[in-house]
Amino acid sequence: MNVLLLGSGGREHAFAHFISKSKKLSKLFIAPGNAGTQLVGVNVVLNPLDFQSVWSFITENQIELVVPGNEDPLVAGVTDFIEAQNSKYGTSVLVAGPSKYASQLEGSKSFSKDLMSEAGIPTARFKTINGHNFQEGIQFLDELEAPYVLKADGLAAGKGVLITDDKNEAQTILSDMIKGEMFGAASSTVVIEEFLKGIEISVFVVSDGNNYQILGSAKDYKRIFEGDQGPNTGGMGAISPVPFADQEFMDKVKSQIVEPTLKTLQDRGYDYRGFLFLGLMNHNGDPKVIEYNVRMGDPETEAIFPRLKTDMLDLLLGIGNKDISSVEFDLDERTAATVFLVSEGYPGTIEKGRLISGLEAINNDNSFVFHAGTTLKDGMVATNGGRVIAVTSLASDIQNAVEASMKLADKIDFQGKFYRKDIGQDLISLQK
Repeated sequence: MNVLLLGSGGREHAFAHFISKSKKLSKLFIAPGNAGTQLVGVNVVLNPLDFQSVWSFITENQIELVVPGNEDPLVAGVTDFIEAQNSKYGTSVLVAGPSKYASQLEGSKSFSKDLMSEAGIPTARFKTINGHNFQEGIQFLDELEAPYVLKADGLAAGKGVLITDDKNEAQTILSDMIKGEMFGAASSTVVIEEFLKGIEISVFVVSDGNNYQILGSAKDYKRIFEGDQGPNTGGMGAISPVPFADQEFMDKVKSQIVEPTLKTLQDRGYDYRGFLFLGLMNHNGDPKVIEYNVRMGDPETEAIFPRLKTDMLDLLLGIGNKDISSVEFDLDERTAATVFLVSEGYPGTIEKGRLISGLEAINNDNSFVFHAGTTLKDGMVATNGGRVIAVTSLASDIQNAVEASMKLADKIDFQGKFYRKDIGQDLISLQK
């Protein structure tokens, strides 16, 4: 079958890599892709948010399955658009992603918090604030203990969550977000939350609307510097699975979070078909929801997919055909450690176009290199973003997996290369 994958990051290269391994695949197109995806498919110049152009490409290339990699086309309604075209033209193009309504789980913080409240899902206390009830936000901050968490309601390119220990600063931030439109329309509404203490963990679910499977757990590392210092990034690395995500913990995730979430959406008249990312806090052994995402995470995808033995197209078709229960899930029991190589200056201003060397030295069945911010420059691979390359290794435990990925990170080089050398060390300490 012919497949169109939408996106250009490390997550999309991971998708493309494993889709390309399927015997069911005829042709794989990636829009717009990167220097890594072109090794396993055909990159096409196509804007994933230009739905009419996407549909034209679908019809011209006999695409049977569309895989939205990131949240933007999903929140904008790509699934609904393609299904409407199917109804109009009598076609049957499948989409492995949720509807526009269900995608509000990520696209609107207030929508997701209201759903959690309705479903009785454990999460932080919160209040939704806009220009009409601004003073209630000031009063709610008085009820909370520091630190204070303020989230832009809409999508803000991963930058819409601000945390401060200073109440006066929190009040100023609230004003700047709502009245000053710090993040544009995305912060015209703000969700104020109490701060949850514990250890963060990501759990990934795949659902066809009626049935679901747990893909696995991962822990990512957001801060730029070692010891979780400095500003947040898109993710500096990940470990999968997470040691404390044992059967008891995961049973709580299923019964207290996954099933109520899917059921509440169904009760509202909408099913959830696609990947569901649960950003959780392990609070004294109990999971609490920090956020939902309506797609796979990045860099968690680069850690989880190498452990997945299931045919990737079987998984994606299970979503599209509403038949996930027929898919046999098999996860490698080994640990995966992902380390991200980033550009000098990230997450601030960076310089693109720096040539990358050492990629050809990676040739190992237990190791993977996923391109994120890369492009071709005069036939050579060059940097094209802040997060450049993700390297992943599989091993018997966290320590050995991390050591293997660090060796890979040393072999790959570009001017200004930087990466955290403490990925996974906190989990290793917990096990001692």
